[in-house]
Amino acid sequence: MIVIGAEEVRRRLDHATCIPLMREAMIALHQGRSQQLLRGIIDLGEGAAFGVMPGALEGAGFGAKIVSVFPASAAQGKSHQGLIVLFDPRTGAPAGVIDGGEVTAIRTASASAAATAVLARPDATRLFILGTGEQAWHHAAAIRHVRPLESVVFWGRTPQKAQAMAQRVREELGLPARAVASVAEAARNADIICTTTASAEPILFSRDVADGTHINAVGSSRAGPSEIDIDLVARARFIPDHREGVLAQGAEFLNARAAGLVTDAHVLPGIGAVLSGDAPGRTDAREVTIYKSLGSIVQDLACAAWLLAGRG
Repeated sequence: MIVIGAEEVRRRLDHATCIPLMREAMIALHQGRSQQLLRGIIDLGEGAAFGVMPGALEGAGFGAKIVSVFPASAAQGKSHQGLIVLFDPRTGAPAGVIDGGEVTAIRTASASAAATAVLARPDATRLFILGTGEQAWHHAAAIRHVRPLESVVFWGRTPQKAQAMAQRVREELGLPARAVASVAEAARNADIICTTTASAEPILFSRDVADGTHINAVGSSRAGPSEIDIDLVARARFIPDHREGVLAQGAEFLNARAAGLVTDAHVLPGIGAVLSGDAPGRTDAREVTIYKSLGSIVQDLACAAWLLAGRG
């Protein structure tokens, strides 16, 4: 059995490689060539949680990710920590154990980039990221591969962290980047918005989002925390990573449904249907689109299989 640690994942799995892996994994999920159960979540209190995500992906194998989310660790740049265990589909034997935190960081942003490629307007060039942690960095690094970004703007509750993130993007990615104090002002001038925070209450509001914007709602991965308001959910074309998962655990949608603004029909077929061409994505240049990301085990299995194959 092969063990792959965080450093090797960082060294080998870049966003340019991961984006097509995510595209194919989500198409496989849509086409029934994979299986996944709803994640099991244990609430540990004070914003901490432990999750188990089992699944199988044709051609890759079957397995699970076990992961913890701890606010104290997130503050140090480690939003998710855990392990992915992949089993050989031919023998049933464990094939490898891979650092789950690093894979999660890379594949989450890469999946958002794959969604952005088919949902954002072709002329979208202005990216606004809410958050200053691990996912904020990875979303800037990933989305530059699917749109020619002319500006990247960061907002965070701690201005110094937003400024540091903007400086890192300028220095390491060579993109024009800056920090802002106002979510509303930055949102009004953005073509693509990514919410990557641990906020328990909405911080992005419909009134501040311009027509034609694409949003990747990423920070909340379970029922409870909600980064965007219910009016924005109701206004937008709402496309999930996995429809069944979002119907059960997508906090923003659940809040809008509880308020009577939407029904289950508002959650459209998953992003895999759009990526495969079986369902429409954006239908109008003025339409607001939302890709709701909870995270899917098939994404982790696709990355794990690719990493193990490179060791072959």
